[in-house]
Amino acid sequence: MDALLIVIVVAAVASLGCWVLSLITRDTSWVDRAWSIVPVVYVWIFVAGAFASGDGSARVVLMGVLATAWGARLTFNFARKGGYSGVEDYRWAVLRGRMRPWQFQIFNVLFIIGYQMTLLVLITLPAAVAAQHPSGLTVWDIVFALAFLAFLVGETVADQQQWNFHQRKKRAGGTLSPGFATSGLFRFSRHPNFFFEQAQWWAFYAIGATAAVSTGSGVIGGALNPSIVGASLLTELFIGSTIFTESITASKYPAYADYRRTTSMLIPWPPRSRATAPQS
Repeated sequence: MDALLIVIVVAAVASLGCWVLSLITRDTSWVDRAWSIVPVVYVWIFVAGAFASGDGSARVVLMGVLATAWGARLTFNFARKGGYSGVEDYRWAVLRGRMRPWQFQIFNVLFIIGYQMTLLVLITLPAAVAAQHPSGLTVWDIVFALAFLAFLVGETVADQQQWNFHQRKKRAGGTLSPGFATSGLFRFSRHPNFFFEQAQWWAFYAIGATAAVSTGSGVIGGALNPSIVGASLLTELFIGSTIFTESITASKYPAYADYRRTTSMLIPWPPRSRATAPQS
């Protein structure tokens, strides 16, 4: 069976499982629990498919290893925050309160499960592109792999800094000025972990594009190929999610307005002075 077809079947079964569990448990965070796991499975299906068809390469194995490192780190961070202990993402509770029950169920099926689970397939498609264009590793593969690892380290540091802040906040009785992390990487970006998360998948796309280019596909169809839709939609999702998350944070913490004025939303950048910073 074609590797892509296997991935689609596995994704359909996983999506159905998330939907059924969300109805049984009245908890819509099942996709969140699958987020760091199913893409790793999909990438390794593409790797196995490449070798089964005689098109295996060091590049596809490298992509499998990078995806696994991404998944292991994200799973650990999600687990220590209680993600696998039945804790629902607070944003879903906010949305549920703003919608009628039937409206939220439609949103659950179409977006929380349908859109997001489809996206988790799309971001892994560069591995399929690499499998379809077997060739030896190039300097660009190494450059993009190192970039992926650098972004992985960046997200690890950001998540650890955020974890440390919330642990201090917890020890302080649940209140710690200004209410959110602003030091370390959070001095340069309001959401550095979100930035590095997206950047990893752009580097992943670049490795798949390198495979296509190295076998003569050129710019259109090679450097720019259809698998770019995954990283593009992931960035769009993160921007929308960040705006929604910040609306909640701003309603809880008055100091967040000033933090918004001085600090980049996603891309790490030197903070602006309070006197000249425009409203973001």
